[in-house]
Amino acid sequence: MEFTGAEGRWREGLGSLRDVVRQELVARQLAEQLPATARNVLDVGCGQGTQALKLAARGHHVTALDASRELLGLLEAGIQPGMHVRTVLGRAERLGELFEPGGFDVVLCHGVLMYFDDPGPVLAGLARVLAPGGLLSLLVRNGDAMAMRPGLLGDWAGALRAFDGTRYVNRLGVPARADRRAELTGRLAVQGLEVRQWYGVRVFTDALPDGAPVPGDPGDLRDLLAAEERAGRTDPYRAVSALTHLLCRARDARRPAT
Repeated sequence: MEFTGAEGRWREGLGSLRDVVRQELVARQLAEQLPATARNVLDVGCGQGTQALKLAARGHHVTALDASRELLGLLEAGIQPGMHVRTVLGRAERLGELFEPGGFDVVLCHGVLMYFDDPGPVLAGLARVLAPGGLLSLLVRNGDAMAMRPGLLGDWAGALRAFDGTRYVNRLGVPARADRRAELTGRLAVQGLEVRQWYGVRVFTDALPDGAPVPGDPGDLRDLLAAEERAGRTDPYRAVSALTHLLCRARDARRPAT
């Protein structure tokens, strides 16, 4: 599976309501786990750099990796004076070649695993570059709720197919793959990564049209985000979200496993 070539369609969705909900919720959920002092951060598959720029604005030292020169250009255009941001053109599966082991306190990997038939090598690379005790923020398509979107859109045949698999074609027209949380948690454990918290992202707004605009009334947007944020941390709602956000800690070799 391959994302390259879909950058234009991705750019068309930037700033839409679905994009704003995703980026804002991920930022809020991540902020709960981040250390207050500056850390070395790696954003793998950073895209246009929404999260990378937010973290740089908070004083973190960010390395942003993406395979698209076009999307890295968007990120670079958003770098403000005083921000510590380094961009690297490269692929997620080459982390071991690009970076030293244990070089980052925080690693982000958002919306990347879905483009790999086998996520194992990427997960191994993420674990390798993460420092002991470091934080991994992993955002994946929710394989436990694949039938929700087609069902809410009235695509009954699509909903029935979704019950039996985790392969799909996403809104960009690109073949992709979803991850079931229990299975992914097991894969992460093999790499010495423990899921400490998980959230849902886009519980209520995932079935909206691609270009649905952000509400013009700031109060409406505030309430919408508050509802999405609460649903994303509350059972049973978070289990049927479009995306699953896992916050993991790398095992510290100095401490015995529990």
